[in-house]
Amino acid sequence: MESTIELLQREFQTGTTATDRVRAEVAGRITAEVDRICTESRRIQSSGDVLGWAHSLARHRLQQTLRYYQLGSQRGRTELHSTLSAIIYRYISPARSRTSYQARLLAIEDFLQGFYVESLAAFRRENVMPANYTPRVRLELAEYMAFVERYAKRRIPLPGGRSQQLIVLRAQTFARQQPPETSIDMEQAAESGSDNSEGYSWDDASVQQVRNQIGAKESTEVMDGALRQAVVDELIAYLRDRDQEQCVDYLALRLKDLSASEIEKVLGLNARERDYLQQRFKYHLIRFALMHRWELVHQWLDVDLDRDLGLTPRQWEALLGQLGPEAVKLVKLKRSGLDDRAIAQTLGVGASQVQKLWFKLLEAAWEIRNRTESGARKGTDE
Repeated sequence: MESTIELLQREFQTGTTATDRVRAEVAGRITAEVDRICTESRRIQSSGDVLGWAHSLARHRLQQTLRYYQLGSQRGRTELHSTLSAIIYRYISPARSRTSYQARLLAIEDFLQGFYVESLAAFRRENVMPANYTPRVRLELAEYMAFVERYAKRRIPLPGGRSQQLIVLRAQTFARQQPPETSIDMEQAAESGSDNSEGYSWDDASVQQVRNQIGAKESTEVMDGALRQAVVDELIAYLRDRDQEQCVDYLALRLKDLSASEIEKVLGLNARERDYLQQRFKYHLIRFALMHRWELVHQWLDVDLDRDLGLTPRQWEALLGQLGPEAVKLVKLKRSGLDDRAIAQTLGVGASQVQKLWFKLLEAAWEIRNRTESGARKGTDE
């Protein structure tokens, strides 16, 4: 059976373009770390399969390193920053506060910069490296980022038989040094923001495409990264203009694909409080997608008005027939570039009536597209 260092060198030779020297040095450091763990662990020593444990631990570190290597310098840093930010979010800025989203991001940024310095010092110390060592080539940087993630997640024993991740303990210490936050009444805040939610749910047809696309990690089939970011930025601005900072926080966590239980844990909410927040966010997302910036959202989804809102000719004709002559006139005026006030004057109705009719038309188009896509998926599955 090949040794741990032979295993690592073989995999690094296959999976990277690093020089022989760099591959050997990185493999040697990982092997030394694994050997140290195996030597110090009574459980591993008494298992009767020390080499098997060593290979398992080495493969875990190998996979982490190769993952960051494949991401590259910029994307790797972003991924590491995102991973650590999600862990410490609730500890850096308590959920029951009026701290702005931007202020929270700045606090997290300040903390993590200090943590990266600590991690580099630990990396040098544990690998017996010069005090001025800095990772410079791609594989060295990937090795360091993988080490930082493991270092952050180390379990530190606490009194009472408990343990906690190292980065959480550091974040708690950092947070205690910050000014105290002002608590708010979650229930009251939720009720004030969701009284017009009209029973929409996160999975309703009218919001399903926006939900899926905003949360998509790879959306180049629909839009480029700049347009996606524009939608996210506009939605955040929309929420902030309405004093919905908690909805901004909820959006940030949804963008990380966190589950409901994970969101509750990160924000420090119980199920009822999280449900209030979710309902409020749903309401604002629908208003944003179908009224406030419908042009941008529909351009993003490639279903703008020039494309009949993404409907087939038959579907488009049926929709206009269903909504009546006013809808036909409204579409014609919208396509001419008139704003709602000018359209209202032309039709001889109030601006609010124009907005209601347009909202109804967009909502109906969302539902038709969703039914079409659902039917297509079902047919594929069958």
